[in-house]
Amino acid sequence: MSWNEELYRIYEYNCNREFEPNEPVMLPVAHSTANAQIEISINLDGQFQGARRVDKSEAVTVIPATEDSASRTSGICPMPYDDKLVYIAGDYKNYYNGKKADNESYYTAYMNQLRRWKESEHGHRFVDALYRYIDQKCLMSDLVKAGVLVVDENGKLKDKEKIAGINQEDSFVRVIVNTEDNSVRTWEDSSFRDSFISFNSDLMGEKQLCYASGEVVASSYKHPSKIRNSGDKAKLISTNDESGFTYRGRFSNKEESISVGYEYSQKVHNALRWLISKQGTNYDTMTVVVWASAMQNIPDLSSKAIEDDDLDFEDEDKYPDTMPVYLNMLNKHIFSSSKEFSPKTKVMIMGMDAATTGRLNISMYSEIEGSQFLSNIEKWHKEIAWMRFNGKKNKSFINSFNPYEIIKNAFGTEQGKFIDCDKKILSDNILRLLSCITQSKKIPSDIVNSLYQKASNPLAYDQNYNHRSVLETACGMIRKQRLDNGKEDVLMAYDPTLTDRSYLYGCLLAIADKAESDTYEKEEKNVRVTNARRYWNAFSQRPFTTWRTIEERLIPYLDKLKNPKAKIYYKRCINEICSKMDAKMFSDNSRLSTMYLLGYHQFTDYMYSNANETTGTNKEEK
Repeated sequence: MSWNEELYRIYEYNCNREFEPNEPVMLPVAHSTANAQIEISINLDGQFQGARRVDKSEAVTVIPATEDSASRTSGICPMPYDDKLVYIAGDYKNYYNGKKADNESYYTAYMNQLRRWKESEHGHRFVDALYRYIDQKCLMSDLVKAGVLVVDENGKLKDKEKIAGINQEDSFVRVIVNTEDNSVRTWEDSSFRDSFISFNSDLMGEKQLCYASGEVVASSYKHPSKIRNSGDKAKLISTNDESGFTYRGRFSNKEESISVGYEYSQKVHNALRWLISKQGTNYDTMTVVVWASAMQNIPDLSSKAIEDDDLDFEDEDKYPDTMPVYLNMLNKHIFSSSKEFSPKTKVMIMGMDAATTGRLNISMYSEIEGSQFLSNIEKWHKEIAWMRFNGKKNKSFINSFNPYEIIKNAFGTEQGKFIDCDKKILSDNILRLLSCITQSKKIPSDIVNSLYQKASNPLAYDQNYNHRSVLETACGMIRKQRLDNGKEDVLMAYDPTLTDRSYLYGCLLAIADKAESDTYEKEEKNVRVTNARRYWNAFSQRPFTTWRTIEERLIPYLDKLKNPKAKIYYKRCINEICSKMDAKMFSDNSRLSTMYLLGYHQFTDYMYSNANETTGTNKEEK
């Protein structure tokens, strides 16, 4: 089934949800959203009863919108009910001296439209109340008296006075109607919404064949914007390029190229807008949204398998320190919602990006069987898992990586205390990873290679924890690449049976790094650079010749170790590693493979795990 049909089904499935505060709203047909700056209260007789400024946190308001007003950019095109002061204030010119001070044409167009609604068979008492009040041409005066608008000594709006960041003269107004029983927020009232939907359907023009539904209905060529957020101008469907190359050589007019029913278009766009607000993830201009056919709970693609906040580090049994424990937690986490899945459950993944400010394209779309989706998610998190260190909790545990973290570490640079990445590079590569996650594709080799290069250059990072994050990510992706290529899996801890040359050289680098750092005072550990780190990049390219330099410079530091057992321990470690390589393997000076990073990371963790028994140091110094 196509993406538009799936979105249509989501709308029909969720359109009757009750309004919940602080929750995304599924917009009704013929409605849009606006950021209100002023809220007025009137009664059913059209009498003013108060006003207030609207805080930004509660500004988003669902408003009725005609086909034309929903897509207005310039010219005179009033909203049906809530609108800006220039449209609804009959005394606007008495308080404003700007370009639109003479707003008679705006006000007249608004009142004529409101009157048609009021006098139609679909009229509503809230419409009648507002018409009575606005017809008195006293809105600006009432707002000034209420202290909502501020004027200067000449009685004109202060140019630089702003309400919620918006100029006074440009403020958007929403309406509360006080009835006999209570105060009604009109933007939340279902009977009011239904009244406009019925009225608006009478305004629609000639019926045509809808290419999407196959029905003959009122069509639309002004499709909604504000898809990703309330300020978004990009559209998925647009037919306004009649003077360019849109139809040349294919169609003579837009009607031949596409015809989509107004109601169908509204429902599809409103469902997509609702899904994005509810569970979409933004990466600069790209937005990714994932949903199940009946809105079942599904794992978040933008997160790690197990969030750090979910782990209780006070209880040693609550964090995964071995692969079996991790896999058990992963399985429970991924499949906790599978009981909601029926055999017909599908999962849809959609990625959208804005090529320009006015055009939104679907960069990717796929549909996956629900059980297969969960299996692919589990497989991804299982195969990229690695032993990670949490500095705040001072604990090492097995966990996966989120896509943002992978791309940031692969292509970003250290900016101050953190690693940052170009937003365009981030969004482009996140899209590539989504296919790996949801469709079980191989990890792109250029991402792994970039992580290899970054991890091999620790001097590019002033903060040790940033390099450690890059190193851990590289190890996780290297493991994933090995599994993708059908190679044997690696352990989460140091494997003494491995005789891979690169892996063993990585162990040697770890020994030299830790042995030297053990001689530093506590305050020196974050500012001094060991010789192992200084020569790290050269070591990865020419290990044999560079190791001789590192080993020679290590000798004085071994003599400086405070604990007599430490020198013996480190020398024994070096000898044991070297004994696993014959002369030909050891003297091979060719570039190390990615396996050396695994060797470095695992042997470092191995030494810290045995620190108390061997060197007298503590794991907390990691």
